[in-house]
Amino acid sequence: MSIAVFALILALLGTAGAQTAPGVFVPGFWDPKRRPDKPEPGRIATIRFLTEEDYPPFNFKGPDGQPIGFNVDLARAICLELGLQCTVQVRRFDTLIEALDEGRGDAIVASLAINPETRKRVDFTDRYYRSPARFVAGKDAALKDATPEAIAGMKVAVVERSAHEAYLRAFFAEAAIQPRAHLQTALAALKRGEVDLVFGDGIALAFWLNGRDSAGCCAFRGGPFIESRYFGEGVGIAVKKGNDTLRRALNYALFRLWEKGAYTDLYLRYFPVSFY
Repeated sequence: MSIAVFALILALLGTAGAQTAPGVFVPGFWDPKRRPDKPEPGRIATIRFLTEEDYPPFNFKGPDGQPIGFNVDLARAICLELGLQCTVQVRRFDTLIEALDEGRGDAIVASLAINPETRKRVDFTDRYYRSPARFVAGKDAALKDATPEAIAGMKVAVVERSAHEAYLRAFFAEAAIQPRAHLQTALAALKRGEVDLVFGDGIALAFWLNGRDSAGCCAFRGGPFIESRYFGEGVGIAVKKGNDTLRRALNYALFRLWEKGAYTDLYLRYFPVSFY
């Protein structure tokens, strides 16, 4: 899906996304029994968020040229919750951590994955989303749940040499695994009836299901599958090493947005077909 097409979809959805997706599961990453401490007034004057604009729907350039997306709107909601002035600066993804280290910004909100390598360079807030793996099948398929026993012998297309292929071979070895060069190739095979299932990134599959290309052919089956060894620990907001004051303030704001339902509203706006 192109950035322009996605921007048009968002314009059509507007703020009514939450009302147009009844029954959508919205993940929660916060424990109501572990409320973060409210930050002391005056400890933070402003927050300069760093992002990039080539990863829709999380961060991309809007029709007016300004950055928008799930991450950007979340950052702005955080600023409202904390009552702070904020800016959002756009940089190339591969320069974000360097810019943070050099003091050109205070926090990175750009779907930066939490993993051992990034943990060495930055500190992270609590996780606020993660991308699970999912199976997709034709809507008329009799399969109810994608367990190793249920899909034994079924043809499953997956992107070759990906973490998803490795996961299938480790836990669904009895399936007839059919690697494809690209996800779109795998999905085209599913639409033609050449395979029974596609296994891949839940976010990408959710947008395909909700888009024109799928033509309403298919639906999720089973999952989500969220094993960190294969699919990562998730995504958090990154701050400079040792900046605990800002990290704790961001954690408080994230918790409050979830507690008040603002996180759910934002999630449903951008993900009317949940990837969970």
